[in-house]
Amino acid sequence: MEFKGLVACRAGVGSSLMLKIKLNQVISEQKLPIKIEHGSLDAIAGFNGSLIITLSDVAKELEVKKLPQEIIGINNIMDKKEILEKLKTFIAKNG
Repeated sequence: MEFKGLVACRAGVGSSLMLKIKLNQVISEQKLPIKIEHGSLDAIAGFNGSLIITLSDVAKELEVKKLPQEIIGINNIMDKKEILEKLKTFIAKNG
């Protein structure tokens, strides 16, 4: 089973692009069953995957919206260990 995730931030540039690069490194290194797309918060409305990955402050804003996707907030976009732990937790819950 492969999961589809969306990396998003307010504008869809800068921080989420860096986060997408780190996510793809972790996913590739660990051979995780996740395919990543990238966009701004506006892209969430048309996104039909199971996971949204964003920065922690944005994740808190999204959680109150009761979206159908699981939301993962990353504190440090350069921390591969944090990213890996959160992705593994998601896969364990949903796999």
